[in-house]
Amino acid sequence: MKHILQMILMLVIVSSCKNETTIASTAIEDIKKEDITTSIFPDVITKVFDAHGGIDTWNTMQTLSFTMNKPNGKELTITHLKTRAERIDTPTYTMGNDGNTLWVNEKNDIEYKGNARFYKGLMMYFYAMPFILGDSGIIYEETEPLTFEGTTYPGLLISYEAGVGESPDDQYLVYYDEKTGKMEWLGYTVTFGKEGKSKDFRFIHYNNWHTVNGLVLPKSIDWYKVEDGVPTEKRNTVKFEEVTLSEEAPDSTLFIKPDTAKIVE
Repeated sequence: MKHILQMILMLVIVSSCKNETTIASTAIEDIKKEDITTSIFPDVITKVFDAHGGIDTWNTMQTLSFTMNKPNGKELTITHLKTRAERIDTPTYTMGNDGNTLWVNEKNDIEYKGNARFYKGLMMYFYAMPFILGDSGIIYEETEPLTFEGTTYPGLLISYEAGVGESPDDQYLVYYDEKTGKMEWLGYTVTFGKEGKSKDFRFIHYNNWHTVNGLVLPKSIDWYKVEDGVPTEKRNTVKFEEVTLSEEAPDSTLFIKPDTAKIVE
């Protein structure tokens, strides 16, 4: 009997040790996973991401859509966030990109006169800030703060590694509220079709937010006039309506070129 009790006690001790080992191993694994997802970004941009719901939450999303009211009617943009395939529907044309082929399908015999390659992804980028700054190939540097109407906003300079995207020489300035971490201003340059970087920054004010599927995104953004490299007064406002953000992937047929569409080289 004594021998049997000793054997039972030994089994309990061994089982307990195994459980402790499993718990410790799981905890270590969780820490490693957390380090992988957070350490790839500097603390400053992570603070901004967190204020908007977190980059990890953003990375679970696959479909983003929104509508803007333009002078010629509603413009609906649908984006596959993982492939960056995009479809833009307007009353006079549909523009699409399946990840490889860019196309424009004119409607009602109205000629498309825009620059499809420049416009591809443009408004989605502005809308999806600051999360678009979690893309690969980005270089983050702290920069001088921006002071506007007596309030000072810390800043980050965003640039790209060579060969990233259509315009790798583009740069962004992100200015955020020091207390809340929310992005307040975006400065950006336009180098599409040009060579080299530009010092001519344009400015957008982000100050009208709402929460969509756990992420803080803009209801509208304000473009500002610029003097001596700083924003001065509001020029115009763009509103985003009928916003959807989903973990489900969009229907891939949305981005396929119709037979009547023209390929944009």
